[in-house]
Amino acid sequence: MTRALIVIDVQESFRQGARWASVSVPDIAERVGRLVTAARDRDETVIWVLHTEPGGGAFDPSSEFVRMIDGLEPLPGEAVLTKTTRNAFTSTNLQQLLTQAGIRELTICGIQTEQCCETTARVAGDFGYDVEFVTEATATFPIPHRDAPAGRSWDEVLADPRTLGTDAIAERTEYALAGRFATIRTLDEVLSR
Repeated sequence: MTRALIVIDVQESFRQGARWASVSVPDIAERVGRLVTAARDRDETVIWVLHTEPGGGAFDPSSEFVRMIDGLEPLPGEAVLTKTTRNAFTSTNLQQLLTQAGIRELTICGIQTEQCCETTARVAGDFGYDVEFVTEATATFPIPHRDAPAGRSWDEVLADPRTLGTDAIAERTEYALAGRFATIRTLDEVLSR
């Protein structure tokens, strides 16, 4: 098969902070799981990516949280890559894996919509891949305004009218990607392919 499903950062690390209560797609693991099952049923490649940030905290590679969210499990033989950059290419051998397998089409899902998922889609588009971006199978969190004071509690961030909501983030990502870097697909469109 010439298609791969790239599962980006659907990891327990995100569930450790206060902002998880504001995640845009609380059932992200279930939605991604449906895509994984469909890809496996079609004999497509599934590649898992985990984000790491050495130096302590929930994203530190020595942390017990740098693993898939419960309910998601790579099969033997499925690549599990760890990255230290926003996109899944720069600090991994993803490009090499895709090239060796002859893969030219990518379906992208995961956490965070506008960061690691969008950035990976942009880089993949620049590399010439045919990219499907499944916004419904990505998740994100409200973003504080750039001029907001540092050190505020998550409740204060949410109460700030300048905080960008998750619907606006997803919409902006779709506008930025569509027709340039990726085709936006619904979950049902990909599942029924």
